[in-house]
Amino acid sequence: MNNKNHEGTLLECLKRIAPGTDLRLGIEYILQAKTGGLIVIGDSEEVLKLVNGGFYIGCGFSPNKFYELAKMDGAIVLSSNARRILYANTHLFPNPNIKTSETGTRHRTAERVAKQTETLVISISQKRDVVTIYKGNIRYMLEESRAVLSKANQALQTLEKYKEGLDDLSFSLTVKELEDLTTLFDVCSVLQRSSIVQKTEKEVKKHIYELGADGRLLSMQTEELMANVSSDFVDIINDYKHPDNKFDAVQMKGKINALSADELLELNRVASILGFKPEGNLKEINSRPRGFRILSDVRRLPQSIIVNLIEKFGNLKSILDADVDDLSEVAGIGKARARSTYARLKKYSEYYLHNESYNRRRK
Repeated sequence: MNNKNHEGTLLECLKRIAPGTDLRLGIEYILQAKTGGLIVIGDSEEVLKLVNGGFYIGCGFSPNKFYELAKMDGAIVLSSNARRILYANTHLFPNPNIKTSETGTRHRTAERVAKQTETLVISISQKRDVVTIYKGNIRYMLEESRAVLSKANQALQTLEKYKEGLDDLSFSLTVKELEDLTTLFDVCSVLQRSSIVQKTEKEVKKHIYELGADGRLLSMQTEELMANVSSDFVDIINDYKHPDNKFDAVQMKGKINALSADELLELNRVASILGFKPEGNLKEINSRPRGFRILSDVRRLPQSIIVNLIEKFGNLKSILDADVDDLSEVAGIGKARARSTYARLKKYSEYYLHNESYNRRRK
């Protein structure tokens, strides 16, 4: 399982047992009673083959019923959607040859069942008040909500810091695009920082899912911070990818985000994913944007018209140099929209160039 799939699977598991869910409430009851428990969430044929003994329940799930049944020593098997309790006080017999890093009988069984069936399995320690979840090769130990909340706040502060840096780089990129002074270094620097921001967001989201209902405020703050980050990332790739690169922007986005932290520090790696074979200093390689990002930002034009503009003029500089009559010749625009688009492009340029001039004077 690659890292991306691993992260997605873990987040789905955390959602299912997050605070605020009935399943998590039942787990909390078991922790308070210190009875321990082994829970399998899945009723596939592969899971049921491992079930031996105990008794069939077949009733709807409720935290109280779940807690009472956990007082017995055996495992509890829930339906795949965790809405029904199927078996209680049952024994599970996974393949003993499956490797496990656990030492306790309950945890060893849980890990083996999870690896053998790719099913979510939860082990609740009787003595240590620890909840461990398993699925496939994933093993994750839950923490107390207070500890998770503290980590989530720290991660959010880090995200805010990185996002502030991304905003500064994006502003600088916009100004250079308007001045037709962009280099491959500028482009790769923004993509690098954006990828770091997106990786940090994943860390924040993991804590948010683990917090469940307690993480709603953090979730809203994160969504506000991340507005347009992903779409701008894709637009920048479309603006600068090499003409010979046959991958689409979403695929290249995935490739950049799949780079490790150390790999991401090498801007030449980002440039190579865009389809370039840079030699020497990236600051010396000029690169002219097609205009996807700025046209999307200036006015919410339909994507088809943005594509038509770029196909006719070729790049952002030619679009900015075009007059109303030139713009009106583009398919789907018309005279009225051409005038509006021309005016908005001028105001957009004036705003960024004026603010850049002001910032320079302040420095």
